[in-house]
Amino acid sequence: MTAREWNRNQEKITRLQDLAAAVSGKMFLAFVLLVLCILCQQGARGQARRIQLADFGKAVSVSDPQISPDGKSVVYVLSRMNMEQDRNDRDLVLHEIATAASRALTHDRKDVGSPRWSPAGDRIAFLAAVGPAKEEKAQIFVLSMSGGDALKITDVPSGIEQFAWRPVSGEIAYVTADEPENKKDIEKHLDAFEIGDNGYLETKAPTPSHIWLVAADGGKPRRVTSGSWSLPKVLPPSSPSSPISWSPDGKLLTFTRQQDPHSGDSDRRTVQILNVDSGETRKLTGHEKYEGFGLFSPDGSQVAYWYPRDGDRANENEIFVTAASGGDGQDATRAIDRNILRAIWMPDGKSLLVGGHDGAQVGLWLLPLGGAAKKLPLGDVSPSWSFWVDATVGRNGGIAFVGSTPNQPSELYYMASPNDAPMRLTNNNQEIAALALGRTERFEWQGPDQFHEDGVLIYPPGFQKGKKYPLVLIIHGGPRAASTTQYSFLPQFVAAQDCVVFEPNYRGSENLGNAYTHAIWNDAGDGPGRDVMAGIDAVKRLGFVDESRIAVSGWSYGGYMTAWLIGHYQIWNVAVAGAAVTNMYDQYNLADFNVTERYIFNGSPYVGDNVKAYREQSPITYAAQMKTPTLILSDTGDFRVTVTQSYELFHALKDNGVPVRFFAYPVSGHFPNDPVRQADVYRRWTDWLVDHLK
Repeated sequence: MTAREWNRNQEKITRLQDLAAAVSGKMFLAFVLLVLCILCQQGARGQARRIQLADFGKAVSVSDPQISPDGKSVVYVLSRMNMEQDRNDRDLVLHEIATAASRALTHDRKDVGSPRWSPAGDRIAFLAAVGPAKEEKAQIFVLSMSGGDALKITDVPSGIEQFAWRPVSGEIAYVTADEPENKKDIEKHLDAFEIGDNGYLETKAPTPSHIWLVAADGGKPRRVTSGSWSLPKVLPPSSPSSPISWSPDGKLLTFTRQQDPHSGDSDRRTVQILNVDSGETRKLTGHEKYEGFGLFSPDGSQVAYWYPRDGDRANENEIFVTAASGGDGQDATRAIDRNILRAIWMPDGKSLLVGGHDGAQVGLWLLPLGGAAKKLPLGDVSPSWSFWVDATVGRNGGIAFVGSTPNQPSELYYMASPNDAPMRLTNNNQEIAALALGRTERFEWQGPDQFHEDGVLIYPPGFQKGKKYPLVLIIHGGPRAASTTQYSFLPQFVAAQDCVVFEPNYRGSENLGNAYTHAIWNDAGDGPGRDVMAGIDAVKRLGFVDESRIAVSGWSYGGYMTAWLIGHYQIWNVAVAGAAVTNMYDQYNLADFNVTERYIFNGSPYVGDNVKAYREQSPITYAAQMKTPTLILSDTGDFRVTVTQSYELFHALKDNGVPVRFFAYPVSGHFPNDPVRQADVYRRWTDWLVDHLK
């Protein structure tokens, strides 16, 4: 129970007591019975209703919590779907931990995000989009906690990518992309640009992103870095851009340097140390690739950073710690044996809070340097994960994070210390939590190649033993990701149609150790396919699967697995392939990460006989064996998995007489970003499944 809920209950009890004092005897007894009857009827109605498509727009998103310097409050981003105007409305909300008092800090601003406290805690800087319609750019605003309107302190043409308060001097460092050197020529349509390792949807040459400084009360900014190299740029879904990090004395910055701004060269990254006043830059380690996310320790003597195990991109990401003076340092997270995608220094500077997928949840560990990691007691709460664990640590050692349970979408949680159980501070999604949702549980089985595997089962509300149900696979993307027991709309919506949903974590998933993660190397489809089929066989042994009604579906790499499975196994009644990778050549040549596909295989498809592996591991190669009625969904402007691959699958199925429908959304991105189109994806997905599973 949250503090707010406790206060509300106490107020209700007080009102009932006051009312009871005014009523006596049989009248009071009759009144109590009437109230109980009404409450029971309301509860029964709330328990009975299953989740519906309209409930998708009711979910509230919480993100980016930041604990105040005094440890008394947390500011976070609250996002609500505005279905009528097809947008997400975001505001900053301040929540006081002790009193549960909560208030919005912003109103009617577009794309609000990235709240960051000033070192003294007297101000909050944040990003918001401003400018003419469809040309808005993110700029930095600074809000005084003593009141008044927020002050816009930047007006950069390319918008702000990230920023960080300087610990001293009242300045803010920010990152923005340079304007094109030939801007005037471009205006005259002399705009041809040289192609590099960029995605095929690019319509102009990418420009480098660099660091600037500006006073927190505004003024003329000062450029700090320059050159043809760039700080990394990212497009979702992915971890955020590798953050800049100040030393505690405000003299040094860590940042990640990428050889050039092309997305296909994202592997060529190293952590750098910048002396802000002199402009001198030095490389932190001896590595030449794969580094990022450098973070100064509280005393400035050490830097934690990301680097793959043994320098192999196919391995798990791990956290290394080295002296700020330089050197490769030590692998701090090897013993945890998980793909760690967040590291935060604890205030003592002697330990780190780290996080990543663990089994069918997201785990947090307290990691003393040189000691054994301790997993935090989170119960059924999973911190939110999107190639990044959404958490923060206060100066007093308190931990705030965004988390979800199997029956409740994202809320704000707080732990006064790493030894405490998480306390939920918000209840924004109580309407969703009150629905009759499907029971969710982790499911394990013994897979091929001596792998012990897991996944998630979601049962329909009112599930009955002895009854047979359709089985619907919803396969996660990535592949370096994992399905967890935390609430997700689509699996619950499908389960509400009287289906059992199975979400298998096939090899390549990051939740079961490095050997499992690495096993997908040069085995994109066959090994993962056998894992999924072994999981289905294990679910069948539970006795409730109607083997005449089995469906497979997924988005991104989940779409790849869907296309692979319908080309290799003939047990499916129906399939949904969303943004499906079907042709590994297109991934290598056209996608935003393009040539980095070589790390999945043994190099470029144009070198040696590598072309054979690309062909063998492309689902489209097996189109003649595909017989399953398939719905194809994609964005026309998908930079991560190009829509060309969906066209190939569509024509391959259509030309072979397989029932197929293909719907494309005329937007950019790997998944529609606006709530109306998102809801339409889920509607089409579920309707197609249900229509073929009757």
